[in-house]
Amino acid sequence: MAQSKTRLGVSAYAICAFVFVLGSNGVRNLLGWPGFLALAVVLTVFGIVIFVREKPARFRWYRLPSPLYWFLGLAVLSIIWSQYRFETLLGVIAQLATTLLAVVLAFVLTWQEVLRTLSTALRYLLGLSLVFELFVSLVIKHPLMPLWMEKPEGKTPKLLYWSRDLLFTGGPIQGLVASSVLLGFIALIGLIVFGIQLRAGLVRPVTGWLWVAVAFGTILLTRGATVWVALAACAAGLALALWARRLRPERRVPLYITAISLIAAGIAVTLFARDFVFGLLGKSGDLTGRVDTWTKVIGLAEDRPWFGWGWVSYWPFWTEPFTSLDRKAGLQVMSAHNAWLDVWLQLGIVGVLVFLPLVALTVWRVWFRAVDPPRRGFGPALPYATSALWPYLVMIALIVQSFTESRLLLEGNWVLLVLIAVKSRYDFQLPSLDAEPKKLAWRRVPIPRDTGVITLKETQR
Repeated sequence: MAQSKTRLGVSAYAICAFVFVLGSNGVRNLLGWPGFLALAVVLTVFGIVIFVREKPARFRWYRLPSPLYWFLGLAVLSIIWSQYRFETLLGVIAQLATTLLAVVLAFVLTWQEVLRTLSTALRYLLGLSLVFELFVSLVIKHPLMPLWMEKPEGKTPKLLYWSRDLLFTGGPIQGLVASSVLLGFIALIGLIVFGIQLRAGLVRPVTGWLWVAVAFGTILLTRGATVWVALAACAAGLALALWARRLRPERRVPLYITAISLIAAGIAVTLFARDFVFGLLGKSGDLTGRVDTWTKVIGLAEDRPWFGWGWVSYWPFWTEPFTSLDRKAGLQVMSAHNAWLDVWLQLGIVGVLVFLPLVALTVWRVWFRAVDPPRRGFGPALPYATSALWPYLVMIALIVQSFTESRLLLEGNWVLLVLIAVKSRYDFQLPSLDAEPKKLAWRRVPIPRDTGVITLKETQR
């Protein structure tokens, strides 16, 4: 009973942590920065307490991915050469705290618990976002500012609104996270997780299909071009994984050639047919001004190409060079809208060279976890588990979004990246159907005649 209560508490903490990091914009809009920082400290302290109480038997510092150490170490060292040392110090503290949270979740939760708690958090975020937008449209009936922010004089930039009251006009809705881009990505992760749970039999069919419909409907209402591209990439990645499961490892060369061809085609389309593709999605070829931002970021990064200007994560708009770097819709831009350019700007080419292995090795591990048949020792291969696919599909979504947003380096997306990187590094067990709930049937089994009794026996299909 005590163990059951402990696991219930760990799961509740994980759900709160996922809601907090993935819905951070909503927390800030509701409580302001002081409340947000206070909750961040509380979550970090609780995470440390849970980690100490749980004492994960498999925890060893050397089991963390080496590139994670390299990246965080370079961020800490950048305080030395930073052009804004106080802001770099704050950024490093935030990065380390977020990483600590991800490491705690990776070691105190099993793979199945991660899937379950993440799905619960996503249901809260998506469900409450739709309820919030419905409340704004039916009760408030006009765009809503964050509760702690006063409406500026004159025309209000649309980026400042918490909700723009667009639910009944077809969107784009922003939900609790105050951003159609972020809400669409949360819905995409939800679509992956809910779909995996439904296919694996981890939830009832009615519940599973309901939340799949909610996630897909949210994607439609956010109207984000990047989300559709990421969804297409996830679908292609899923097809490749299912194809790989039908092939022996030594017969996968055609599959890898196909994968490389698809990636090359995607890059070519992005570079040479961007206007046409995004035009089909109702978006401009300059990706809502991102191309202009990227040009300015590249120009600034070239001034300090090797080690960058110093780590900050979110751009501190009150200090140079960020104050005068770029403005959109009357507001200063808070990121490069590209995780790789942001790493180059802040940590230079060296930073990119240590960040790339973190992402690449994580994809490599979750790929083989998804497509290799699980075994017990040297015994025969066991049946595949559907739940082995979700880390791989989430990584595809994270990577695709990283080319148009810098969220991979921040808050919820950074937690997902580090959690999957750490867990796939030290806990590389390949789940079989044993890891998923047994689908039970009942059949009559005769007992020897001397008993004269017919009973029911539980059997697995």
